[in-house]
This record gives sequence, structure tokens and C-alpha cells, in this order.
Amino acid sequence: MYPAAGRGPTLAAMTDVLRRGRASLALGFFAQGVAFALLVTRIPAIQDRYGVSDALLPAFLAAVPVLAGVGSVATERLVRRSAPSSVLRWSQPVVLLALLGVGAGEGMAGLAVALGAFGLAVGALDASMNMLGVSLQRSYGRSIMLGFHAAYSLGGILGASLAWVAAHGQLPLVVSYLPVVGVLLPLCLVGSRWYVDAGGAVAREGGGGGAGDGAVVLRVLLPLCLVMTFAYIGDSTVSNWSAKYLQDVLGGSEQTATVPYNVYMVTTLLGRAVGDRGVRRYGAVAVVRGGALVAAAGFAVVAGAPGAWAGMLGFTLLGLGLCVLVPQTFAAAGRLFPGASDAAVARLNVFNYAGFLIGSPLVGALGDAWSYRGAMLVPMVLILVPLVYARSFETQPDRYGGGHERPRTADVGRGSNGV
Repeated sequence: MYPAAGRGPTLAAMTDVLRRGRASLALGFFAQGVAFALLVTRIPAIQDRYGVSDALLPAFLAAVPVLAGVGSVATERLVRRSAPSSVLRWSQPVVLLALLGVGAGEGMAGLAVALGAFGLAVGALDASMNMLGVSLQRSYGRSIMLGFHAAYSLGGILGASLAWVAAHGQLPLVVSYLPVVGVLLPLCLVGSRWYVDAGGAVAREGGGGGAGDGAVVLRVLLPLCLVMTFAYIGDSTVSNWSAKYLQDVLGGSEQTATVPYNVYMVTTLLGRAVGDRGVRRYGAVAVVRGGALVAAAGFAVVAGAPGAWAGMLGFTLLGLGLCVLVPQTFAAAGRLFPGASDAAVARLNVFNYAGFLIGSPLVGALGDAWSYRGAMLVPMVLILVPLVYARSFETQPDRYGGGHERPRTADVGRGSNGV
């Protein structure tokens, strides 16, 4: 993995490897953001193309996170025999090709196959990406996870913007998806050459000490699992229902209905772009608590919005609040289990999809039985639960924040405690 130089690689050589690995992983997050946004922002168009009824739509939406959870569990087993980079290298192309299949398929069966492939591959993709991100953060010795998720948000902005153009021009799904896949697929294959597994390899070999040395204790991980679940209930509400909510409840047009997710991703990008600095300065606990409060305020505004533009304000607040929760939850799992970070990330990632599985059908069912405005109050309450578990994000033993950030010198090859 590292260039030879006498008795070992020089610090400059290791730093170059880390930088390339960080850039290539950011590209992977970016591509995933584009693909996911192109899928979720065109749900009304997908529904119309395949004739999926409102009653059947939640079942289709629920199938993706269920299969993604299966993919994440499988990844935990796969990385015992191969590096996370290997899983990421094959899962990213499958996700992109499955997206193309959603646009080009014929009939309900074709849609089911494409969404099934998308779900399984996206579970492996999300788990392996975050494994590499956690191990790189350990190697850097400072908070960088929010930066990777910022790249995802940037991809989401591009994907939502392209979806708006396609909806405005009334382009067929396959016409809007094909150029994107044609560009991203070769870029991801080339970029995968520079993935870095070194930090994860140290963890798999048992380097460092801590609460999770060699094993993941569910009782310790459980608070983070709950935070991940509630964060993704909020996120899935935006991604799966924002377009329909703006169009059907707030009276927006089909073109306007693609905007809330774009606004959400823009504010998510802004929050994540500065989030690592916030964590280093104020600590993860304060950042998580602030994010939960802002997100709850966003849901309250969405629920009471008198029109489309007021709804946009709510989605803006949601982006600023929710953006910090997921990256910090993955990072906290890596710190709690330095000797088994890959396994911790894979298991925690399952609750990502549990949140999607619960959130999307829950909002749909409440919307049909009660009202979609009332349905928005449920994630508003749930997103406050992280306030109870914020102490699980205390930055130990690698104290990013509060004046305890480790030096910027890379420490690849050291144990998780940097010794």
C-alpha cells in the first residue's frame, strides 16, 4: 500500500497516500449523493412511469432499506476476509447501474429488480464508505468525517438539480439517468485505485485499546443505534416525502416539488462544510445537541407552513440540524470500538435503514389516516431523543474538540490511541 523508502515509508509519502485516499473516498461519497438524489427526487415520475399506486408506493420505498440492511450485514462478514475498499470498489458501480435500471425498466417486475439491486448494493456501499472514513479519521487524528458527508451533500445538490432540469424538460427517466451514470461510473472506477485501508487494517489487527477492543458490545452501541435511527427517520421524511408534500399539501408545481430536497441538501452541505471545525472547537456533544434542536424546529415549520415558500424555510432548518448527526454517530462508534471499528460501523449502518424503513411508511400511513401536516410532528418529537444520548458522543479516547485535537501529523501504522 505504501511506497518503500529505506526502512519504511517517509512521513511525506504516508501523508500523500492519506490525501489521495481522502480525495478518492470523497469522490465515492459525492457519487453516492448524486445517485440517491436522482432516485428520491424523481419518485413522482417513477410512480407515474410504472403506475405505482399511492397505497403500493410505501411498500416499494420500504423494500430498498430492508435490502440495504441485508447488504450492510453481509458487508460486516465480507470485510473479515477482504478489505472495505474491495467491497466499495464493486458496490459503487452496481448502485449506478441499478439506478439506470430504474429508468430503463419495463413493468413492475423490472422496477422491483432494479430497486432490489439498488438496495443490496447501497447497503454494502454505505457501510464500506463509512468504514474507510472512520479509519481515515483515526489516521488523521482529527475530525474529518463531516467533510466526507459534505461531499455526499454536494452530490445530492447536483443530483437534485439535474432532476429539476429533467422534470422541467419532461425528459424520460432513462434520458436523465444515462449521462450521469456514463460520467460517474468510470470516475469511480479510476478513483477506487487510491482507497486507503490502513487505518481499518490496524483496527482489524487489534491495534489500540478501548471499550470495543476486538468486539462490539451492543449495550454500549445501543444509544448510537437509536440516534442513527431517529436521524434517518428525519432524513427519510425529507428525501421520500418532501416532493409529494410540497406538491400535494402546499400546492407547489411538479418542478417546484424537486426544490425542497435541493434546499435541504444545500444547507446540509453548508453545515457539514464547517461542522468538523465546530466539533474541534466545541466538541461533538454540543454539536449533536444543537443539531437536534434545529432539526426539531425545522419539522415544526414544515408542519405549520401556509405555502410552498414557508415550507422551504422548514426544509432549510432541517438541513442545518440533521446534517451533523449521522457523521458524528459513525465517528463516535469508531472511537468507542477502536479494535473493531469495521464491525461497529456495519452494525450501526443497519439502523440507518431501520430509520428509513420506519420513517417512510410511518409518514405515509399517518398522512393517509390523519394528515401529512400532522405526520410531520412525529419525526419532530423523535429527533429530540438524541438530546438524551448526547453523552455517547464524548470524544474519547481521541478527543477531537475542546482543545484536545491531536497534532495534524498523520499517524498511519500506529495504534488507535496514536502511540
